[in-house]
Amino acid sequence: MIPQRTAGILTVVLAAVVGACDTAVVNPGPVTDSFLDNPEAHQALANGAMVQLAEALGAVAYTTGAVTREIFPAGSTSAFGISANQQAGRLLFDDEHVSWTPHQRARNIAETGFARFEESIGDASVRTYGPALDAALWAGYANRLLGEVFCQAVVDGGPLQPSTVFLERAEEWFTKAIDMAAAQNRAEVGLAALAGRASVRANLGKWGEAAADAAGVPDDFVFNMEYTTTERDQYNRIYFASADQPYRAHTVWNTFYEQYYKDTSDPRTPYLETDRDGDAALGILGGERASWYPQQKHDREDAPIRLSSGWEMRLLEAEALLVGGDWSAALPLINKHRVALGLQPWTANSLEEAWTVYKRERGIELWLEGRRIADLRRWKENNRPGDLHALETAGHPSSYLSADQTLCYPVPKAEYETNPNLTLP
Repeated sequence: MIPQRTAGILTVVLAAVVGACDTAVVNPGPVTDSFLDNPEAHQALANGAMVQLAEALGAVAYTTGAVTREIFPAGSTSAFGISANQQAGRLLFDDEHVSWTPHQRARNIAETGFARFEESIGDASVRTYGPALDAALWAGYANRLLGEVFCQAVVDGGPLQPSTVFLERAEEWFTKAIDMAAAQNRAEVGLAALAGRASVRANLGKWGEAAADAAGVPDDFVFNMEYTTTERDQYNRIYFASADQPYRAHTVWNTFYEQYYKDTSDPRTPYLETDRDGDAALGILGGERASWYPQQKHDREDAPIRLSSGWEMRLLEAEALLVGGDWSAALPLINKHRVALGLQPWTANSLEEAWTVYKRERGIELWLEGRRIADLRRWKENNRPGDLHALETAGHPSSYLSADQTLCYPVPKAEYETNPNLTLP
């Protein structure tokens, strides 16, 4: 068994102080604004950013998993289902299933919380203040999520900006967290921030810096987003949507991972084969039902979702080499986890073949973690060589993905309706 070091930094704390996007309490009730200046409230405030980020990540991992064909829709379009457009791989700005609020709340709570800590305890002390480090880390991951999955950025009611604005903010917050973790002797938090920064720098095209960051993270490092059984918003959404309690909303049937797991028994891509069907008939299947093969990677309501890992870092190092054309040096890194798991390594005889196996291995390693859509977008925007599997290729008949598949969420209609700086398209 591969050893893991899980960076279990924080305990989920649901605090009343995090109910609004702005952490200032405009209408005083049970909690006044001055309460948030009390150091006893600071950890709850930092934890509130984590709670919002958990909800956002769950929605992203689930919905984008359908759009990228990590899972196949199985009929339901209800609250825990997949909308008709998403079933075909399209993310629309007015789709009611596109979430925006918890993503932005996570970012805002973390960033404004950090500013509040600076003001209440002083700039000189904040570097060694535990809640401030936690807030900086969550600000980094919240901005990373926004930058990876949204087509454009909007910050605190401002104008539309390139999505890279979120990634640049994430890089700044992770850098701050790395420095603070060193000052507080919290090595695991520092590794979580370093791994987060490596992934952000990769999406910004800073491959030398990304590879240098990745090299500092050991193979066995794992940093998870934790979920709870307290309420549905804090369930692992991927699990609950296909746990037959009551939903059978998605399936591994008709994805690359179906046959791959049959052939390899790779422990990273487990599912169950059943003789049952999904929730409802599918328009993309001509009114037929999909076979219900529930994923088993996330196997309970409070199953964690990885945010960063050492094995992801090895793949980022490999991608940096591929970007530079050195496919023969990249191949051992692509295969490193496969070898550790006793799986057959991939082979390649050219740069294009190495990119093909890299794209497959990265999909396997990060399956159902909400990261695939950003990978596909990065590779498409940079015209990287290498093929995707037919079942995840937009426009291919067997994938049932529309040729106009979208690889990022548009800024949603709700933001246009409330932001005076935006005009409805």
